Amino acid sequence: MGNRVTRDDFEWVYTEQPHTQRRKEILAKYPEIKTLMGPDPHIKWIVSGMVFMQLLACYLVKDLSWKWIFFWAYAFGGCINHSLTLAIHDISHNVAFGNKQAKWNRWFAVFANLPIGIPYSASFKKYHIDHHRYLGGDTLDVDIPTDFEGWFFCTPLRKLLWLFLQPLFYGLRPLYVNPKAITRMEILNALVQFSIDLIIYYLWGLKPVIYLIAGTILCLGFHPISGHFIAEHYMFLKGYETYSYYGPLNWLTFNVGYHMEHHDFPSIPGCRLPMVKKIAAEYYDNLPHHQSWIRVLWDFVFDDTLGPYSRVKRLCKLAKES
Repeated sequence: MGNRVTRDDFEWVYTEQPHTQRRKEILAKYPEIKTLMGPDPHIKWIVSGMVFMQLLACYLVKDLSWKWIFFWAYAFGGCINHSLTLAIHDISHNVAFGNKQAKWNRWFAVFANLPIGIPYSASFKKYHIDHHRYLGGDTLDVDIPTDFEGWFFCTPLRKLLWLFLQPLFYGLRPLYVNPKAITRMEILNALVQFSIDLIIYYLWGLKPVIYLIAGTILCLGFHPISGHFIAEHYMFLKGYETYSYYGPLNWLTFNVGYHMEHHDFPSIPGCRLPMVKKIAAEYYDNLPHHQSWIRVLWDFVFDDTLGPYSRVKRLCKLAKES
């Protein structure tokens, strides 16, 4: 991907995020892209199938030994759970039932959350809005690592540990960087989630519950699919803060790899993002992108010019709430 830059601090910029201007230019040239916006009619059925597949897996693993519980959690169940977190990402943009049915989207995200084992969807929605509105915003975009993470996790061994601990940092970082009041939807999300966990425990014992939660933690940590966390916004080349990936793992991740296209058009569901790239090819084909999420993880760990500091930061003014 070209020459890289050594990082000992975040890359502070004093410009607007690039997605706003690119969106305006593309829509002016290709207004037909607006027809791609709107709900994805298939996502509700795909997600439902994944949820019920995991419930079946809970029954199938209830009598396995612990070593096989963790093996299947990492190799199978965790992959489904990670995919469900990315379905929740898409649903947070109202792509399941459309903008006019916001509550249906919120509750469907709670349903998609069930195999994950830990309440996640409502909190993710609350903070993900800021990630798009204030990309790289200091104290506003909680996707940005803290100064401690950038300073401490700077050697290959420490960066490897940081990748394993990603679920912990993603869960706790918002409480430190930008704490927000707990919402009613978050409480309901937790009540539904823990009720289902208890029902699974009552029916089949502890092992299926551990299978679900362990899969989530393991596959959101050091796992090939988790390469997307690094690939999306870590600055592999100076001046570029968002990158796409067009490889086969998009089939398992609701096209989250089309990340430049997603930030340009967050209301377009993942299934239609390849059409954005095809229509406006001249805007994307010459931008740097990744070929492999596994290579992304390898480079992140062993290239001493990369680390948690490899992110663009900017000062953003709070938008007025309508």
